[in-house]
Amino acid sequence: MSSLKSRLQHCFTPLSLRCYLAEFISTFLFVFASVGAATASWKMTPAAATDPASLTATAVASAFALSAAIYMAADISGGHVNPAVTFGMAVGGHITVPTAVFYSIAQMLGSVMSCLLLKTMTVGQQIRVHKIPDEMTGFGASVLEGVMTFGLVYTVYASRRGGAVGPLAVGFILGANVLASGPFTGGSMNPARAFGAAVVGGSFRNQAVYWVGPLIGAALAGVLYDNVVFPLPVSEAVIDI
Repeated sequence: MSSLKSRLQHCFTPLSLRCYLAEFISTFLFVFASVGAATASWKMTPAAATDPASLTATAVASAFALSAAIYMAADISGGHVNPAVTFGMAVGGHITVPTAVFYSIAQMLGSVMSCLLLKTMTVGQQIRVHKIPDEMTGFGASVLEGVMTFGLVYTVYASRRGGAVGPLAVGFILGANVLASGPFTGGSMNPARAFGAAVVGGSFRNQAVYWVGPLIGAALAGVLYDNVVFPLPVSEAVIDI
């Protein structure tokens, strides 16, 4: 009981609050650019769903935005910008569970506020909500999102040893996955991004796809990287926060 109390107290230190703020700001800016790019594509091209140029523009914007968002928060909170990444880090033992919960809350709030601002500033332009085509099953979409998030979180783990180029590598894998899955699931890989768009867009249809798949994929990536591919000696295993 005392251990739980001390962990909760640790979640409200000045450093922890700075970390939550960093995650909120980075997620806000990432979602603003990513969802904003998709919204702009639909504004300029009504048939954006079948336009390769619109998909490419959204993928590039998402890749650049995520790289920048991670870079901005990396030295403060680790630059997760994604509840799936946070979950993967918690499974790997790099952050505590209470910290992971508060990170995720900050990320989801940042996403919702970003989508609200986009909808307000674009004079009621419809926020594009992630959805799957009628011919695709929820299970298949979850597997697709899970595989892509596995790749994303695996890259996040590897990028921790990559120095300044780490955020670029994470952005690259995100952009590639958006190109690969855009017509099928929208290429979310980020429960906060999907949640914010759903709240403001007013549609939670198939929302579970964007939580179940990514969280499972993230957990598998964390377990595999830390315990099989690159196991750390006990003396080197460090809890970040």
